[in-house]
Amino acid sequence: METVYLAGGCLWGVQAFIKTLPGVMATEAGRANGTTQRLDDEYDGYVECVKTVFNPDITSIHDLMHYLFEIIDPYSLNKQGVDKGPKYRTGVYSENESHLKEAQQFIQQRSDRDKIVVEVLPLESYVKSADEHQDRLDKHPEDISLCHISKSILNKYN
Repeated sequence: METVYLAGGCLWGVQAFIKTLPGVMATEAGRANGTTQRLDDEYDGYVECVKTVFNPDITSIHDLMHYLFEIIDPYSLNKQGVDKGPKYRTGVYSENESHLKEAQQFIQQRSDRDKIVVEVLPLESYVKSADEHQDRLDKHPEDISLCHISKSILNKYN
């Protein structure tokens, strides 16, 4: 199993989507690349993300990038849907250099690559989100209205 951290705006919908993908074995809502280890209202540079544990024999970083691009606007800086601010930026974070290279290659293969604002960076820090944010849409399906991801896309790979 391998682990990558994917950011695509509000983590509730992103986690609900990612956990349905082929080869994804586990997900966890969290925050990446911030400056503290606390979980109060201050994000301190963190981006909302989903820790994604996947089987590389079934899916690849290239595949995960393709799926991520289905649910984000890769040209929108610090905004996805109605959510605005740096904590909603898009990105791929990993401690594995080959993950980062594959994500960068995915972006470089696109003809619109110069307009894409998706971060591809080493994972510097990670904090698991509070329990209330874990699998939020399973517990509160009505909260889908707060997400930029449609119900139809959430069910696409189920």
